[in-house]
Amino acid sequence: MVTYKVTVYTGDVAHASTFHNVWITVVGTDGQSDHTKLSDNLAFFHKGSVLTFNVECTEPLGELLVIILQKEHHILFPNSPWFVAKVEVTSPMGDIYQFPIYKLIIDCKDHYFQEGSAKFLSQEKHDITKLCWTKDLAEQQVRYSWDQFKDGLPCNMQAESCRSLPLDVRFYYTKTIEMGFTAAKAIAELKLTEWAECKKKWTNIEDIQRLYSCHRTEISDYVCQHWKEDSFFGYQFLNGVNPMMIQRCRTLPENFPVTDEMVFKDRKQSLRDEMKKGNIFLCDYKMLDGVKPNIIDGKQQYLAAPLLHQTPDDKLMSIAIQLKQVPGEDSPIFLPTDSEWDWLLAKTFVRNADFNLHELSSHLLAEVFTVALLRQLPMMHPLCKLLLPHTRYTLMINFLARKLLISEDGVFTKFASSGGKGMLTILERALSSVTYRSLCLPDDITELEDVPNFFYRDDGLKLWNIIYSFVKGTLGYYYKKDQMVQEDQALQQWVCEIYIYGFLCEKNTGISQRLNAVDELVKFVTMVIFTCSAQHSAVNTGQVWHAARGQVPGKLFIIFMVIQHVFSADTIRVTLGPGAVCDVQ
Repeated sequence: MVTYKVTVYTGDVAHASTFHNVWITVVGTDGQSDHTKLSDNLAFFHKGSVLTFNVECTEPLGELLVIILQKEHHILFPNSPWFVAKVEVTSPMGDIYQFPIYKLIIDCKDHYFQEGSAKFLSQEKHDITKLCWTKDLAEQQVRYSWDQFKDGLPCNMQAESCRSLPLDVRFYYTKTIEMGFTAAKAIAELKLTEWAECKKKWTNIEDIQRLYSCHRTEISDYVCQHWKEDSFFGYQFLNGVNPMMIQRCRTLPENFPVTDEMVFKDRKQSLRDEMKKGNIFLCDYKMLDGVKPNIIDGKQQYLAAPLLHQTPDDKLMSIAIQLKQVPGEDSPIFLPTDSEWDWLLAKTFVRNADFNLHELSSHLLAEVFTVALLRQLPMMHPLCKLLLPHTRYTLMINFLARKLLISEDGVFTKFASSGGKGMLTILERALSSVTYRSLCLPDDITELEDVPNFFYRDDGLKLWNIIYSFVKGTLGYYYKKDQMVQEDQALQQWVCEIYIYGFLCEKNTGISQRLNAVDELVKFVTMVIFTCSAQHSAVNTGQVWHAARGQVPGKLFIIFMVIQHVFSADTIRVTLGPGAVCDVQ
């Protein structure tokens, strides 16, 4: 007789424990063990436990390939989940085999898990490992099926409710508790309850600013002190919540009739010369044009569709703002030389436009990458091992976003200028302009390489290069030549699903239907990881300090009057409306 030591690691998460008896079969190249009960009268598989058992065999099993786990039916807890982190098996010769699991086992069926070394299907030489591969994919494709929230948008995972999501992709109980505590703490510190219940109109700008004395940091203090300044306004187009909008302007659009006399009062400069030098920049929110605005509390909301020019002087200073796409008497051009309140209100409308375009691609495309990954790449595939950590909680977060933000009774429907339907229109337009080039940061910012104080670009390129280096080293270990990429059917199916369900078969996006070279694969995977991690953080984290400190209203009530120089502090108050600040997300 020979003895195999089996060590079972139960996950250190809430509800990971099980009182079920567990059975195991160890399969090797030379045979398999009997169906053996892992039992200990003094212990059970509780949260964070590490339990070791002996499995007796009449002869060595050879190189270990697979373990088969089964929970014994329990009359009191028939389908209680058990989160298994991993199983470690030590052979009689002292060799240690790792079987990573990291998933919840709910039913009492046989569950097959391969030894943890990454490999391709073409490298599987045994029937049972091939069975594990195909069985894993078949189960995943049933669990993760495609749906589409709205025509024209990338597809998403089908789920009717949070409970219908697979347990593996839901927030762990501890995560839910943590988020609830964080939210309660934020509500208490920021006095959000009082904001939400506020029905009276603001009496002055200072009343709004006093609300932010509840929870102060160095960053929030700086934003509150400088948000009106033109230099800080320009800075946010480089390092705010939407740093992908700014473009170098070589030719003025025909629908933006700015003249030298309007922006250069001293006549020492001209727009033509400054554009030749590369000193004029444009932020065009034309995709907001024609979006039907929302109605909140019976009042029509208004969406600005501004054009913004900036000129560098080590700082980016705004020189003109137009709030509609079609110039005319009802669409004046606002200038820094206008009255203080004219100019401030124009900038506020720009910030509102920025809010309505914020964070479009990172969330939606991250879900496409994730669902395609789970459907087409089994756990043993090198790409699955590489990408899976970067997709954690993506499906749960996106489901909650659809339910809580853009549904019929969601936050955008109730409180944002665009409304739920307007936001869906904006999403559709925005995604139609997303290309492979725009998702690859080094390609996307080639026209902005010399812009000063562009920290989003500087930090982003560093992170891109770090990710690229890591991906190249990892994938280069497995893909020795281009032919291996071409023959990897699981990889090609993953890429194909992204093209079909994410980019809706639009060839002009530049997204490939298949990859043919190792270099292409490395760049594509770098883009996926960057989008899901660094890019998402770049547009998400700054919301608290740049967007939510009173300078980015989610809704604006008033439409601009035809004649300039008629606004005042009261106009700003009316435009923000009662409780408008609390609508910022």
